Amino acid sequence: MFGFLTKTRPARINPSEAVARVKAGTLTLIDVREAGELRQTGKARGALHIPLGQIGAQTDPASGHFNRNLDTGKAVALYCASGARSARAADVMRANGFTEVHNLGTLHDWQLSGGAMVR
Repeated sequence: MFGFLTKTRPARINPSEAVARVKAGTLTLIDVREAGELRQTGKARGALHIPLGQIGAQTDPASGHFNRNLDTGKAVALYCASGARSARAADVMRANGFTEVHNLGTLHDWQLSGGAMVR
């Protein structure tokens, strides 16, 4: 009856660990914000941009829209403006077969941990 209470939340990743793993190439970073948000703030250096509305198709290996920059076996961390959209995107990616999916939280978390930005 209350299945939503037992749903597991995506693992949070320490932002400093995310920065280090992206630099090492062991973590793919994904920005799930809308294009207008990126124009206003920029994005994390090295992050793929896949808006939440496209996350289902671009992360489904069976989809003709699968993003070829992704690998279901490679660790992924997602971020947005508040952490809510990235949590939803993480659930979709896990359902699509990604094995290690983390919610970084926010772009601000990335910046505070020394993560580089691009405009």
